[in-house]
Amino acid sequence: MTFAALREPRAILWATAGVVTLGFLITLEIAARHYGLPGPMTTQAQEVIFAPKSGPLLYASMALMMVVLTWRQRFIALGAAIGIDIVFVLVRWAVGAKITEGHPFGNGALWVMLGYGVIAVTRRTGRERALLLKGVGLGLLLVAGRKTGDTWLLITSKTRPTVLDEYVATADHALGNPSWLVGRIVRATDPIGTHLLDWVYIQLAVAAVVVSLYQLRHVAVERRFPSHYLVRTFLVIGLVGPAIYMIFPVVGPIFAYGPGAYGTGGLHWAVADLWPDTPPPLNPPHPVPYDDITPRNCMPSLHTAWATAIFIHSRKGPRILRFAGTFWLIATLTATLGFGYHYGVDLIAGVVFTLTIEAALRSHERGWDRSGLQLVAYGTAVFAALLVSYRYLPMEMAKYPWVFGPLLIVAMTSVIYAYVRTTKLWEQKTAPAPQPEPQPELV
Repeated sequence: MTFAALREPRAILWATAGVVTLGFLITLEIAARHYGLPGPMTTQAQEVIFAPKSGPLLYASMALMMVVLTWRQRFIALGAAIGIDIVFVLVRWAVGAKITEGHPFGNGALWVMLGYGVIAVTRRTGRERALLLKGVGLGLLLVAGRKTGDTWLLITSKTRPTVLDEYVATADHALGNPSWLVGRIVRATDPIGTHLLDWVYIQLAVAAVVVSLYQLRHVAVERRFPSHYLVRTFLVIGLVGPAIYMIFPVVGPIFAYGPGAYGTGGLHWAVADLWPDTPPPLNPPHPVPYDDITPRNCMPSLHTAWATAIFIHSRKGPRILRFAGTFWLIATLTATLGFGYHYGVDLIAGVVFTLTIEAALRSHERGWDRSGLQLVAYGTAVFAALLVSYRYLPMEMAKYPWVFGPLLIVAMTSVIYAYVRTTKLWEQKTAPAPQPEPQPELV
């Protein structure tokens, strides 16, 4: 690539984004090492050899990378990944290596993505090199986003010794404590309902890849990526969301009012053993000390945010994709509440958070104008107002639920309405003008 090409605005943007991303990963690596644990770069490098934490995620990431390949190249890449995984399984079996956590497969997908990165640098030139590098980068970014999120969660648990769950649980009285209600319903459906919801909750990134593959289905033919697609929103949510965790640390009902989960928390850390049978009492809230292991990852609910993004981007797909997007959103909301991972007010904040980010990304791609600025500013203002009210008005919200409950719903609905109305106007402006039908010539 020539120096003149590097001076083009889009090339400069990509180069800047790459430098910022690398610096961010290095910073998180240093922060994780400070607490005696490997960071995102180390854990990703380990999966070249050791059993990966999520095999399905690695194969989903490889599927994203393959959108730039021809069908013949896709079959070769998939066959190579499966073959490499078989070799890894046989070697582990031969040396007696036992997998205590993670999946026995997925290394092959990572090797194939790295291999195509080498091919792009050594065997491709010009636009073909750039396209293949974008494909590889897209796949690796999805994996890096997961690793970065894990490190962010570690940092929240180490740097925020107290949590604000009492404030959020008190504010949640305005909505009728939905986590307690849904928790009892989900428990009544055990084991079928809980297993299904757990699978949906864990495989959210795979669902995002399915929608993204539909959006990127023409990349191999058109030799370019669309201006906006789901992965971009997904990654920005994962990048910005944990910063809110640092401002508003919350662990969730099953931790603050129950026995905990995934080997963290415990009744000795809980305010009381109440979830999901007994709603929390209405007392003046205060910060509560908690362990240094459990992530403070509730406010906002990023699972709700990601599921909302999947729903939005599935709307222009075929009927089965729209149905799947709706199912994933409903099931994710049910799981976040029913497993005691989130309060109801977390979900409202998550929806507003996603719509604001989505509006900002779409405005950036189409060019900022008055409507885009107003939409992003309004979403940001509503999101900030929600956080402030949860922190400083929880008792008032709990004492007057018939006032604040509807207000919370109206605030969220107003952002939804503003987003839908504004984006429809954008689409009408960018739609091609209808061409007049040819008229028969007069003889």
